Amino acid sequence: MTTSTTSRQAWVAIVCAWLLGYAMYAGLLCVPPIGHILREQFRISFAQLGFLVALPLAVLAAVAIPAGMLSDRIGIKNATLIGAAMLAAGGFLRGAVTDYRLLYLFTGLFGLGFALIFPNLPRLAHAAFGREKVGLATGVYSTGVALGGTIPYIMPILLPATESSRGVFYLWSAPAMAAFLLCLIALKEPEHVRGQAVAKQSPPLRLLMDRDLWCASMLMFANSVHFYVWVTWAPSLMVLKGATPEIGSAITSMRGWAGLPAMFLMPLLSYRMGLRKPFLWGSGLLLALESLWAIYVSVPWGWVLMSLVGITVSGSFSMILALPAELSRGKSIGSASGLMLSVGYIGGLIAPWIAGYLFDLSGTLDWSFMALVAIGLGWIVAGALITETGRKNRPVTRD
Repeated sequence: MTTSTTSRQAWVAIVCAWLLGYAMYAGLLCVPPIGHILREQFRISFAQLGFLVALPLAVLAAVAIPAGMLSDRIGIKNATLIGAAMLAAGGFLRGAVTDYRLLYLFTGLFGLGFALIFPNLPRLAHAAFGREKVGLATGVYSTGVALGGTIPYIMPILLPATESSRGVFYLWSAPAMAAFLLCLIALKEPEHVRGQAVAKQSPPLRLLMDRDLWCASMLMFANSVHFYVWVTWAPSLMVLKGATPEIGSAITSMRGWAGLPAMFLMPLLSYRMGLRKPFLWGSGLLLALESLWAIYVSVPWGWVLMSLVGITVSGSFSMILALPAELSRGKSIGSASGLMLSVGYIGGLIAPWIAGYLFDLSGTLDWSFMALVAIGLGWIVAGALITETGRKNRPVTRD
């Protein structure tokens, strides 16, 4: 009876994590597909549009460490509820503004919710399924991230008459409201976590001296740079190649559709093999090659390219997201996740803005994709240096 209840609560936690991930990324990535509408409506430049996409990530980078420590102290459910409320309120209020300064303000509120929720997702997975299967659990709920980051890219085709951002922002605040209600009603604080968070915290200095955690942070940084450059500027890349804005968004959506199964299948294959590192450094190698191809790709081959990018970026993302739980052995997972996300999402903050600035100056995205090649090479180094966390690296116990 207890096992059945525990199992049911574990899956409730993963469903909550799935819906939170969906709400976070649907609200974040509803911006690039309507970028041309926002530029006309608010009279902003490409660089300002890139900063608007990056603003929640700036908040995440700034407050992820204290947000992770807060979640270790007040518990998973309380931190998640506060974050979900901010996510829903900020997302909804973006639709009510007519001034770009207020748009930035409420996007920042959305970012605070994003920052409070994100460090809790690995904790939910670890609390539900333990260290051995946290990678698989992460792969399951990360499909919500993939779907949330994909559906907004087909909306310009489904709603071609949209000439204002208002309805789009209202629409994508609804999943955040649903996530808040689900967590409020169904999510329970895990028994083995309740009341023990403070006792299990590692000193912040110890976390800062952890080489593996810094390697994980560098992997998240590289993944974030690639992800946010691709999702923000791939529609424009396809337009430069000759596609319409609607077709450019549809081609970009292939990243999400292909990445959706990869977020589960790559961790599953890694779990079956008992190895993590080949998937980590190998993803960097593939993305370096894919970024180089982007400079020369034609519109018909764009469908293939974006599918490959989706498989590589999304599959590796779910594995990187599980690393704090695998490396920390259950202690201070929120703080470790906060450090990784804070460092990692600096990449998501600066990359779309810099790419937009270079686009304004040169009228091309070639320089940005050459930079992604270099980032991919750095990704290979970080993936090769990190400690193997798969079961084949664990000592064999003899009788």
